[in-house]
Amino acid sequence: MLGECVPHDIVSAPTRGSGHESQDSITIEIEAIEADAAARVAAGGSPELQPRRDYAPYRSSLLRHPTHELVRVDPEEVERLSPAFGHTDVNVLESDLTIQHAGEPIGERMTVSGRVLDGEGRPVRHQLIELWQANAGGRYVHKRDQHPAPLDPNFTGVGRAITGENGEYSFTTIKPGPYPWKNHVNAWRPAHIHFSLFGTAFTQRLITQMYFPGDPLFALDPIYQSIADADARARLVGQYDHSLSVPEFSLGYNWDIVLTGPKSTWMESEEDHD
Repeated sequence: MLGECVPHDIVSAPTRGSGHESQDSITIEIEAIEADAAARVAAGGSPELQPRRDYAPYRSSLLRHPTHELVRVDPEEVERLSPAFGHTDVNVLESDLTIQHAGEPIGERMTVSGRVLDGEGRPVRHQLIELWQANAGGRYVHKRDQHPAPLDPNFTGVGRAITGENGEYSFTTIKPGPYPWKNHVNAWRPAHIHFSLFGTAFTQRLITQMYFPGDPLFALDPIYQSIADADARARLVGQYDHSLSVPEFSLGYNWDIVLTGPKSTWMESEEDHD
């Protein structure tokens, strides 16, 4: 279940320098890579819309990314051992993360809505979409997240929904807080929400992250900055939409997820979870 999903950034062990580098040294590397990518585009190359596998500022990616051809397995065999899901298994109330316990969760209540689209702008209907996130203090409900932020007994941080006829989805939740990780000294991840999307089979799964506008940690975060193209990075940022705000209840954010094409939303690859 999603409660057992933990982002690899909170447990990644640093590699080179044992995580003792300063934020300044990491930032210099980030800026050098972005300048290199921009120079390649200026010379006629294509923009880098996906992260480099061996993105050095994200220290553990140097050990995590594959160096050999991936071994492909028979998808039918995998599906026989994978969890089953269906529309009848997803209750409409699962999309509201604020009503899962006896009390109200602490934090800024918000509504996150959008559409799941293909590269031609057509809606992707009746697809399972899952969400998981840290609480308002930046803490996940997971045994491997042990940084000293409080757990909220009224917030688990997971939810599910099925996209509608126009590819629409909507979640009610709490705005997550930023949190530290061990990439380098004083490393902090910007506030974000993880999204998981399924196709027609369990093996057809894509995972991505939504961020919030104006976060001062963007320029300092190696994971966000691992996408060298600024426009591609911007597609990961949800936008405040006052029409989605519920009076006296929640603020509204809009975030569309595009699955294919040149304007597609970045998705984590298989090796990101090795």
